[in-house]
Amino acid sequence: MTQIFDNPADFADEALDGFVAANRGYVARVDGGVVRSTEVPAGQVALVVGGGSGHYPAFAGLVGPGLAAGSACGNMFASPAAGQVYRVAKAAHAGGGVLLSYGNYAGDVLHFGQAQLRLNAEGIETRTVLVTDDIASAPPEQIGKRRGIAGDLTVFKIAGAAAEAGLGLDEVERLAIKTNHRTRSLGVAFGGCTLPGADAPLFTVPAGQMSLGLGIHGEPGISEQPMPTASELAELLVSRLLADKPDGAGTRVVAIVNGLGTVKYDELFLLFGKIEKLLDAAGLTVVEPECGELVTSLDMSGLSLTLLWLDEELERYWAAPADTPAFRKGNLAPRARRELAGPEASLTADVERPTAAAAALGRLAADLLGQTQNVIIEHEEELGRLDAIAGDGDHGIGMRRGVDAAVAAAEQAAADDGGASPSRVLTAAGEAWSERAGGTSGALWGSAVIAAGLALGNRDSYSGGDAAAAVTAFVDAITELGKAELGDKTMVDALVPFRDAFLTAFDAGASVTDSLAAAAEAATAAADGTSGLRPLKGRARPLAEKSLGHPDPGAVSFALIATRISAHTETSSTGTRLATSEPAEQGAKA
Repeated sequence: MTQIFDNPADFADEALDGFVAANRGYVARVDGGVVRSTEVPAGQVALVVGGGSGHYPAFAGLVGPGLAAGSACGNMFASPAAGQVYRVAKAAHAGGGVLLSYGNYAGDVLHFGQAQLRLNAEGIETRTVLVTDDIASAPPEQIGKRRGIAGDLTVFKIAGAAAEAGLGLDEVERLAIKTNHRTRSLGVAFGGCTLPGADAPLFTVPAGQMSLGLGIHGEPGISEQPMPTASELAELLVSRLLADKPDGAGTRVVAIVNGLGTVKYDELFLLFGKIEKLLDAAGLTVVEPECGELVTSLDMSGLSLTLLWLDEELERYWAAPADTPAFRKGNLAPRARRELAGPEASLTADVERPTAAAAALGRLAADLLGQTQNVIIEHEEELGRLDAIAGDGDHGIGMRRGVDAAVAAAEQAAADDGGASPSRVLTAAGEAWSERAGGTSGALWGSAVIAAGLALGNRDSYSGGDAAAAVTAFVDAITELGKAELGDKTMVDALVPFRDAFLTAFDAGASVTDSLAAAAEAATAAADGTSGLRPLKGRARPLAEKSLGHPDPGAVSFALIATRISAHTETSSTGTRLATSEPAEQGAKA
């Protein structure tokens, strides 16, 4: 159990501050995580990794020459928010593009994905390679659904070495994908881990038993079996991984025995010796192995075995030098320190000066977010009850947290001298929504709000066509990031009909106000229609039968918001402005 802390809620941030203080020669603190404190050659690809805290040496401990350029650090076992990933990537970017790499977990996929969309929209070419090495989490034919565990290290190391060698983004991405394809891991646990301030572990293992196939976020294994001897455990791990080896695997492998928190090094070494003999008997040559704590899970009693099947190309980059706080290999020439202005100033871009039209539209955007906040406050409990039928009941609470933060950020931006463009107002709002709400809806709403803002930009004039572009960008951000489709029983089932009805009405010559009214009506009808659907995505999927007869809470909350915004535009000065909007080709101002 974790004993040393003041306020458990501050544990992750305070631990990261202390880590930076102890490793200033390697890392510097930025808002959202850490980046290298040493100079990075201009044009070098920036490998940005990350995930929840509690896994040291992953992820911040792997930042340094030859490995990662930065790490986004979330709360304990929680994905970093999209804004954190974005800010770390901006600070790490050296002109050669960004490769994001992290374990395949839903929250990380959403928040890193949102950051990637934003970075690409700003002209910073950004790619993603997910780590999917855990053979216990999905069968071989569904390898894309597997989790990332200690195989993070092999992917990060080879991608980082490729970037250090000066390869371009295409090649760094290719090598990372290839490494992930050739990496397999399997973990076991003898006891669960305990979060700071908690009085019990996240799971327990019965006495005399071992849990097989655990994750690194305190998830229990997929099965339990009697506690084996060391030789039996080595045989189990090796046989399972060899049975799952990738196509085209050779005979040279990297073997990594990884301790998850409390298994002593002597035990890990003992096990590694037995594993090495089994690999040798299978005709494999072990190349530059690792044995120790590399990707942990707080104080979990457990370990994992990772195998990476090498070829000549991968072996060269695995053997290349690296110098980070927690992982060192070979020798690198000393690097000069670079000056970073600190967590706030280092990422503060020059604030744009909005045009008069953009400032007015920025205030309008803040006003509409205020209406969104009002409708969520009114329906918070109702949305929670609806979500509790087949989910965890937090949809109302999450939406409230997100919209409250978004409104505060939007109002602050719009209140600046000279105002702010809709791009700046909605980017601030979307980032705040994502960071405060967390979870799936936080990432999706944050991404969509930012996308709408970027579509509106900072222009001398606006037409109704810009409103249509913002609606399209809002929907595209959610569908691209969440990967849900019509019929999956998600917010998308109300969102797509909203967009289609808006564009149909607008293209037929209706004003923006009238198009919004038609769209809100379509969204409401579609949200009601989700009652007859079985959920194919999200947390409600395992309880599909329970969900039948009840509408999807995400679709309902979107329809409520669309209806409120439509009604507000019809009865306010906002509506007066929007009603005069004409199709873009007529050039009328919104």
